[in-house]
Amino acid sequence: MKSPSAKPQVGVPVFALLFLAALPIEEVGPWSVLWTAPAILAAAMLIAWAAESAQFFIAQGFALAILAWLQTLPEFAVEAVLAWKQQTPLLLANLTGALRLLTGLGWPMIYATAAFFYRRRESKPLRVIRLEDEHCVEVVGLLACMGYATVIWWKSSLTLVDAIVLILIYAAYLVVLSKMPVQEAEGIEDLERIPRAIVTARRPVRIGAITALFAGGGALIYFTAEPFLGSLLAVSASLGVPSFVFVQWVAPFVSEFPEKVSAFYWARTIDRASMALMNMVSSNINQWTLLAAMLPIVYSLSRGEPSAITFDEQQQLEILMTLGQSLVGALFLINMKLAWWEASVLFFLWAVQFALSPVKPGPGWLPALAHHIHWYVTIAYLAWSAVEVVRMILGKRKPLAFQLFAVMWRKHVT
Repeated sequence: MKSPSAKPQVGVPVFALLFLAALPIEEVGPWSVLWTAPAILAAAMLIAWAAESAQFFIAQGFALAILAWLQTLPEFAVEAVLAWKQQTPLLLANLTGALRLLTGLGWPMIYATAAFFYRRRESKPLRVIRLEDEHCVEVVGLLACMGYATVIWWKSSLTLVDAIVLILIYAAYLVVLSKMPVQEAEGIEDLERIPRAIVTARRPVRIGAITALFAGGGALIYFTAEPFLGSLLAVSASLGVPSFVFVQWVAPFVSEFPEKVSAFYWARTIDRASMALMNMVSSNINQWTLLAAMLPIVYSLSRGEPSAITFDEQQQLEILMTLGQSLVGALFLINMKLAWWEASVLFFLWAVQFALSPVKPGPGWLPALAHHIHWYVTIAYLAWSAVEVVRMILGKRKPLAFQLFAVMWRKHVT
């Protein structure tokens, strides 16, 4: 790939999100979701088109990391508002819901899309998605995130010191990615019509189009993230659904729309299914590091002093479940491939707790199951992680990601 002739200016959206966080959460009616949700989706699409156009000229791994960050700007906006308003329960609800949605629905969606188009093309099932050697950096990076996330869960707090460590982890991740060899250029035919037109345009037109798309998407996010959040709370109240559950699942569905779009278009080409999967993994790393690091910073700014976000017992469980799911996913990828049954396990465990989350406590077996489902699923994640570690020790699952990372480190970093 060539060096980018125009790099997106990402500093402006960051400051815009901080200004946005200073606004109060408006009390709006539930019908406001009919215009706020489409506005967030439109902003997500504009940012996705701009990011895909800009990353076309950058080495794949580094480009995917930057693309994943740009795609999650709507998620950053929602979290910034919640952190500024010191809505700690809802803040954790959105963060954990977004992370579990990426791994529990996003990864299986990539496999299912690739498998569908592979069967149409080859008339046989797709057993595994195999990763490129350079993707070992993303796998090891995700495991590094899990290591420090375990520390955060154990001490039940998220502080400014944690923010510094998480930012350093992400910076180290980017540095290693930047040292990786340049990949073969992505085929223009794999892009959507609008990014394809931008990529093939003359340099001044390309710069102007990318800037306009980022500015338009950022403006939509700036003016609609806060009323969007307020409309979600209004809808949850009118339906009698706990706001924690509603914010945990509905907001991430909308704010993470760009990843789904990009992943679908890459996964349907089959050959780029691994790149689609790494787009999701990069988003996981991005949210475990930069997004989590932003929370105590904005929270402290809103309080006017250095402050820690502390977790109660329920929030600890939410973090532990999310940590367990990400750990299982990372261990599945440790041998540099995602098998059909692994994607199925991730989807099944996610779907079970997702379906039972809105069920209210009460008499009967279903409410009782719903009351304890988070513990059951968390135990399942942790037990499966232990099984995979034992299998790796016994040589049943080869830690190819570690081996390849050591090779890449010696060859390209040192």
